[in-house]
Amino acid sequence: MTQSSYARITVPCTSANIGPGFDVLGLALSLYLTVEVTVYPSDLESDLVRITYEGDGEENMTLDPEVNLVTKTAIYVLSCFDKTFPARMSIHINNPIPLGRGLGSSGSAIVAGVALANFVGNLNLSKDRQLDFILQIESHPDNVVAALMGGFVAGYLRNPAPSLTKEPPVGVGSYVRLGWAQEIKAIAIIPQFELSTELARKVLPQEYVKSDVIHNLQRLAILTTALGQSPPNAETIYEAMQDKLHQPYRKHLIPGLPEIISTITPSSHPGLVGICLSGAGPTMLALATHNFDKIAADAQAIFARQPDGGIDTIVKLLDIVEDGCQCVVDPVEPKL
Repeated sequence: MTQSSYARITVPCTSANIGPGFDVLGLALSLYLTVEVTVYPSDLESDLVRITYEGDGEENMTLDPEVNLVTKTAIYVLSCFDKTFPARMSIHINNPIPLGRGLGSSGSAIVAGVALANFVGNLNLSKDRQLDFILQIESHPDNVVAALMGGFVAGYLRNPAPSLTKEPPVGVGSYVRLGWAQEIKAIAIIPQFELSTELARKVLPQEYVKSDVIHNLQRLAILTTALGQSPPNAETIYEAMQDKLHQPYRKHLIPGLPEIISTITPSSHPGLVGICLSGAGPTMLALATHNFDKIAADAQAIFARQPDGGIDTIVKLLDIVEDGCQCVVDPVEPKL
């Protein structure tokens, strides 16, 4: 081998649990995890595997290939084909997706890891086959399907996720792309504290009242159509985004959540079409066609006046992106 091989992998961040779509709906957004990998000729003298990282959580991020979620995922996928990392390679991870905020940072890392293995192992896996590996590691399809495929999606597992001890069967899960009105953008109001998905799931009940399940199912059926209609009907979407399966149980973990959902409405804030918790939180996701600054500022004000000094937030105005994970490959000269 006389020439290096280079790939740039990009994966969008995501929002899941959109309104009543708990563990069903996912949305790809225009904030990207990037992995740049260069595989060098095997006869070069260099470090075996060099990993660098910049972005959110940089000060505490592990660079151990067996622990870092991107490389750990890649190592697992390669092992299913009796392969390992190339002897000479460098990996640079750039991650602006806030960790532990409900924007799919772990899902995006897993998707990137599978794409990394696909490149360095020359596996030639289709995206549908990559999804089998992804769902074996992350059994909640809403985030990872959106990160892999892009757009507004619904997904489910056909069977419980299989063990990591062997290559997954074909067709672990299924998904469908849904329509999205191009006028609607996403405002992410991001509190400056982390909330682990594990903790957010522990507060959910094991059983639900039938009327609450019916409430969500009725609204889910309407929402998946209404978000694709242009021009969007704000009142219909706002009412269809009301949830009874996860947001009420997580309100004590996210001070300000009930007030934001109940007071920021289409009538009080023209341009708003819906508002909900993003993933497991604590980020709030406001969907709107205009008036973005006012909607964001008022949500921030509610967080800021919470007891014990208030909650600092940052805001990102994001587009819904139709492209999911992308891997662009180029040959490059070795530079070690």
